[in-house]
Amino acid sequence: MKDNRKRVLFGIMLLAAFVLWTILIQHIDVQRVGHHETDIGFATFNTWFHRMTGVHMLIYTITDWLGLVPILICMCFGLLGFVQLVKRRSLLRVDPDILLLGVYYVLVILGYLLFEMIPINYRPILIEGNLEASYPSSTTLLVLSVMPTLKYQVDRRMANPMIQNVITISVIVFSAFMVIGRLVSGVHWATDIIGSVFLSSGLFLIYQFLADYTVLKRMHIESEASNGVQ
Repeated sequence: MKDNRKRVLFGIMLLAAFVLWTILIQHIDVQRVGHHETDIGFATFNTWFHRMTGVHMLIYTITDWLGLVPILICMCFGLLGFVQLVKRRSLLRVDPDILLLGVYYVLVILGYLLFEMIPINYRPILIEGNLEASYPSSTTLLVLSVMPTLKYQVDRRMANPMIQNVITISVIVFSAFMVIGRLVSGVHWATDIIGSVFLSSGLFLIYQFLADYTVLKRMHIESEASNGVQ
């Protein structure tokens, strides 16, 4: 339980770091270096990194399509929750970590929509002739928010160490490829990726804390009820 408290504290610190990072982006080294002279924070660093990596539309397209993988994972867990709801005939009897997972996914989507409506940065390049919001990187946010939940749920629900190890390695490799791919593709400023890492990591750690807590609480209630019947 002590480790769980440390985890949620670290998650809160990461969310605070995201808020601070977002504020700094709007005030430090802001220059009109984006398309249509849009303002970009940390401009010297961002433009240097962008020139160094260049633009690689093939990598952008690959990572864009692979962004469907975490969406598919969300749908699978949604189906799991629906099946439990139908079989158990009560929303309260659905596994609490699955219910929380649904809330968590909704919060991730709301976070994405919020920054689409209130753009902090715009992309360094035009996408199909359009200037799109870039902060935080939505694909990075989606991947780093969803993929760790796959590992967490597999570790909880499957006792087979081989399956757990395969999923863990797959999650790490896929997540690393996606983050690095978005970083070097040149469709985001580097600070957009960093912001997504802060936000997604903080949200996941808080979800993990709440899921562990609710599962343990339900087990305790069921144990007490069982002892009472006996």
